[in-house]
This record gives sequence, C-alpha cells and structure tokens, in this order.
Amino acid sequence: METSILPVSFSLHRAISPLHFASLRRSPVIKASSSPSPPPPSVSSQGAYRGVKPKRDWVGEWVSKNDGLARILPILVGGVSLVAVLLNRTISGIAPVSDASSSQSRADILTLSLAVTNLLTGLVWLSIRPKSISPVTPCGVECKWIKPGIESSAVHELLWAWDSLSKSTCCKSLVIVYGNDCHLQIGYMAESSQSNAVAVDVNKLTQGSLYKNCIQSSKQSYLANLSLYPGRTELPFLPANTQAVILQPIGNEGIAIIGGDTIRGFTNTDQAWISIVAEKLDATLTNFVQILV
Repeated sequence: METSILPVSFSLHRAISPLHFASLRRSPVIKASSSPSPPPPSVSSQGAYRGVKPKRDWVGEWVSKNDGLARILPILVGGVSLVAVLLNRTISGIAPVSDASSSQSRADILTLSLAVTNLLTGLVWLSIRPKSISPVTPCGVECKWIKPGIESSAVHELLWAWDSLSKSTCCKSLVIVYGNDCHLQIGYMAESSQSNAVAVDVNKLTQGSLYKNCIQSSKQSYLANLSLYPGRTELPFLPANTQAVILQPIGNEGIAIIGGDTIRGFTNTDQAWISIVAEKLDATLTNFVQILV
C-alpha cells in the first residue's frame, strides 16, 4: 500500500509546484491591445543602452553641411549628361540630325531633355535661397516699471514671469495689463522724445482690435512677423524693430504682450509655456485686485 501511495503523492507535488502553479495562474491573462507592445529597453552591466535607437537622416545631414554643393549638383549632373550625349553621337558616327525612326535618336532626345531639366533645376536652386533669420538688437531703452502699491508677493510673481520668459525664450519686452491698468512694463521699450520709455496708454490699447480679438477669443495670438501686420501701430510702446509678438490673455480681465527679437522665434513649446505662466499670473493678479476692491 505504501508503494502505491508514494507515486501519487509525488505526482501531486509536481502538479502543485510553485512554478507550475504560477504559470497556470498567468496563462489565462490576456491583455487587450491593438498592437503588440515592444519590450522595455534594457541596460547592460556596462551601462550601455540596448533599447530602440533613433534613426539618423544621413541625407538631410549631408545636405545641411554641404548646402552649396547640393544646390549646384543638378547643374553638374545635367552638364555631364549633355556632354556625354553629344560625345556619344560624335564618336559613334550617328548623323547629327535626329531621325525619328532611329531608337538611338529617340533615346538621345529623351536624355537631352532630362539634362536640360537638371540644368534649369540647378539654376532655380541657386537663385532661390532661404533668408537667414537672426536676432536683432531692439531699438529702444531698457525699462523696469511696476505699478506702485502692488504687494510684494505679486511683484515677485511678475518678476518671476519676466525672468523665466526672458531667459528661456526670445522675449525682450513684456507688458502686463490687467483690470484696465498696466501692472508691469519691463524690458526694451520704445524711446520717447524725453529719452524715456514710452508709457502704455491702457485706454487706447483696450480699444484696439488686437486687444479686443484676443480677449473675446480667449486664445493666444501669435504675430510671428510683426512687420506684416497693420495692427502693429496699436503697440507704439514696443521697439520699432520688434520682430514677433505674442498676445496672451490673462483670464478674462487682462493680457500679456510679449515682444521678441527674432522672426518666428517663439516655438510651440514657448507658446505652451507662456500659456501656463499666464494662468499663474491670473490667479495672483485676481487675488490682488480683490484685495484692492
């Protein structure tokens, strides 16, 4: 009897072994996913990353480093092709006048057309070059004006906003208008006849189309190339050569006017960051205005 019991107990022990039981528990679990998830990246004992590595754009890198050669390359290819076709007809003894019945003449005409196309493409590439965009030095005077009577915490928030924007973006001018009053005017501003910064006329600003459209839409307005917008005359306090401007609503009661020194200098990340800063300023200035009321 004992000999018959031992095999049964042994088989039961194997059936409920921890590893086998764990596999049975995990086997019916199925994760719903539209595509198989890639394995997580791993790091070897030497610290080398063994995950998915980004692909390099070899062609784009070469073109960016050899811009002049890339532009003249179609001319070189077209010129060589044109000379090769003419030499081929001369050496092979083919009549210089094309014959429509000859397959060689038809091939030469097609090759000549492609060569001329390459030549014209190269000439177009040489004549059209992208305009280099570089920062400019604002034509104005430096200004740092804060509305008197603002509590220290609000002043700290306003200066923090200026420091963060001026150091992380191309911002060179900042004006914050809230509750029909200018609370901050800092950075480069237009120079008045008395060699001082031109003050912000809040009444005139709030009556302009730029301010009204920004407040009514409650969306950020990005003037990437300010010189192309006729509404730039509504911002006389900014330097005359301000390249780009962002009009950021601050809640429903104010607006932040941010001037940059580079055309299209504010990136998508900068615009998102400015929106977050405006939300923080809205909370601070709302509490300050309520205290005054």
